[in-house]
Amino acid sequence: MRMRATKFLLLIPAAFLVIFFYIPLISILQTGLWDNGPTLKFLSSVLANSYHRRVITFTIAQALASTALTLIIGLPGAYIFARYDFPGKRIIRAILTVPFVMPSVMVALGFILLFGRAGLVYRLTGIDLGIIYSWKGILLAHAFYNFPVVVRMVSALWQRVNPHYEEAAMTLGARGFTLFRKVTLPLISPAIFASAMLTFVFCFLSFSIPLIIGGYRYATIEVDIFTSIMTLLDFRTGAALAVIQIALSLAFMYIYLKSLDAYAKREEQRIMQRPIRMTLSELASFKGLLIIMYALFVFIFIIAPLLAVLYDSLHFNGAWSLENYRRIFSAEYNPMFGASTLDAIRNSLTFGFVTVFLSILIALPISYSMHRWNFRGKRLLDVLATLPLASSAITLGLGYIRVFSETPLYYSPWLLIAAYTIISYPFVLRAVSTSLKKIRPNLWEAALSLGAKEWKAFLKVELPLALGGLIVGAIFAFAISIAELGATYMLAKPEYTTMTLAVYKFLGARRFGSASALAVLLMLISMAGFILIERTGEEVW
Repeated sequence: MRMRATKFLLLIPAAFLVIFFYIPLISILQTGLWDNGPTLKFLSSVLANSYHRRVITFTIAQALASTALTLIIGLPGAYIFARYDFPGKRIIRAILTVPFVMPSVMVALGFILLFGRAGLVYRLTGIDLGIIYSWKGILLAHAFYNFPVVVRMVSALWQRVNPHYEEAAMTLGARGFTLFRKVTLPLISPAIFASAMLTFVFCFLSFSIPLIIGGYRYATIEVDIFTSIMTLLDFRTGAALAVIQIALSLAFMYIYLKSLDAYAKREEQRIMQRPIRMTLSELASFKGLLIIMYALFVFIFIIAPLLAVLYDSLHFNGAWSLENYRRIFSAEYNPMFGASTLDAIRNSLTFGFVTVFLSILIALPISYSMHRWNFRGKRLLDVLATLPLASSAITLGLGYIRVFSETPLYYSPWLLIAAYTIISYPFVLRAVSTSLKKIRPNLWEAALSLGAKEWKAFLKVELPLALGGLIVGAIFAFAISIAELGATYMLAKPEYTTMTLAVYKFLGARRFGSASALAVLLMLISMAGFILIERTGEEVW
């Protein structure tokens, strides 16, 4: 009876994933590996081409370098947040997390306005740092984008390092770096490795930042697939590149999921270190000065691109003005993308809320089934449900073109929403699953002993306790959906232009003021969401 209930509960999410993820994925594999029978000629053609080989090599190299830079910037912040308490800590954590959900096109805009040849740095110093249209810009933007992952994941585990281990080591004479290397580092290494793998996957699948900041000279696999399909109309080459990307991303995602298991086991540690309250005298010490210097660096690193966007949005024809905001809230038709900017705002918000609803509808039954029931194939279900994390928006868009181009869904808003849901729902799944794991089993058992049915015990007892995780997942799903660019560019009709796509098109037309005003609106939405996340106290990583 329980098995029948499991099958029924998983029917809707399974059908959705099969139709909107696995069938498009199989279509790509078929296009890249089939020509009147199984063949490797398309893959061989791609690998024999020096340009494509260079793109694949650069994609992996920039992901490794971006991950290393992210760790260098993020680990000191993780130490500070784990070991010290200070006024405004929660607000600062929320601000630090904002870059992670910033639309990547907005991050690229901020770097262009800051480091471009007509940017603020050049105007103030007269020096072109050579960051835009270079590999340096890609690494810096990726570090800006992903270092909150390192700060939050590592600090969460660092707080859970049992202080008794360090105290025992200190009684045996361990001090300073020796204590850290011999005791603390092995205990927090699962968080460092898991955050590094997640950062690597995000950088490997990055699209907007390499496209805008790197240009075609520093193209990644994502950009190469996009160019092959949308510019050269070469679906075979695009599909072959997508097959290579899928194979590599699946391998990287498998390593990440294995590292996440070790991280989750260490995170179960219940003995929390009490943060040290920072005093004025401690801030005046050498360690305090280092912390202040790091805080200033991170503050400038994070705030400067955002302030550059804000500054540009408030200027029109060289003077302070709100004209850019008046234009983005205008209902006037814009021939650049075939809709008004107000329509783009309305589309993004509408698509975002529908994506949240569908993401919860798919993630909740899966997370509950994985949490509550043991059944044959449970591990396989976990892998199949998590697999969309290893896919990219460009690959998904290619699959949708192959599968749905002859159906009424093609160029409809529902296909866009389906793509957003596939990209977003794994974050809801992760957040809800983490919250359910924290609930003590005896609470559910007590509800059953009082006569409640299993579904009622879940709705009345477990779901309210997991509500924080559900809210966090919903905010992530909303933020990711309104920030998506790759699939939107490939699948959206002009009247379904979103805010992120409008920013990209404004950038292409060098209309930075309108792009900045829209980006500020996206930034405010993201900040509001993450202030809510910080208030729930939940983690989603």
